[in-house]
Amino acid sequence: MELRLLRYFVAVAEELHLARAADRLGIDQSPLSRAMRDLEQGLGVALFDRSSRQTRLTWAGQVLLVECRRVLATLDQAIQATKGAAQGYQSYLRIAICDSLAQPRIAALLARNREEEPELEIRIFELPLSQQLKGLHTDLLDVGFALSGSVNGGLVAQPVWTDPLSVIVSARHPLLVHKEVKLADALKFPVVLCHPDAASGCHDQIQAVLDGAALPLKVVDHVTSLGVMLTLVGQDTGSALRLPRRWRR
Repeated sequence: MELRLLRYFVAVAEELHLARAADRLGIDQSPLSRAMRDLEQGLGVALFDRSSRQTRLTWAGQVLLVECRRVLATLDQAIQATKGAAQGYQSYLRIAICDSLAQPRIAALLARNREEEPELEIRIFELPLSQQLKGLHTDLLDVGFALSGSVNGGLVAQPVWTDPLSVIVSARHPLLVHKEVKLADALKFPVVLCHPDAASGCHDQIQAVLDGAALPLKVVDHVTSLGVMLTLVGQDTGSALRLPRRWRR
């Protein structure tokens, strides 16, 4: 398996549009399309659902996206550690961020840390909850930001901030006429939810809110990453719910 194919796949899986992925990678669309077919043939599985007008990841494709990010993050960590050692760095903090998290608060926290401790090198990795737990247990990570406080084996979880429940909709969605959206009104429309097998913590939190909802849900898709969720919402596939964030270490 070539790392090039993994990087290509991540770009296509996140963009869900071959032309945009090719432009992002700086290559032509034709070789990128061939690379995706070669990857599917080599693995013997379908990674993309091309049966409808919109390209979507199959469940196998969503799982591969998570694993590819982990592999590439580990490789980047090795490269950064090697370069840091060559430059004389001996102290560093390895932080993982869940894809489902919005970044402004974390960015502000890291900027403040850089001002207070400029000698401390900070390395950032984007990893799902399950991979963060493995990294913390095996000393590949020092801190993780995620949506779940469900940890074990000597790990400690602490909430560092909370945000109100919000709904993500497209620029053309009828709910935009409201300044505040009631949950009952949001559930009148199709929704995109976190996949229950993604182990991100997002699904459990959302399900706890939805358990008390009086209306039946019309779930049009389950996703494993924020990028795919935003893509589907932008295509008017459905709206998405966002919940407060938590920090684990």
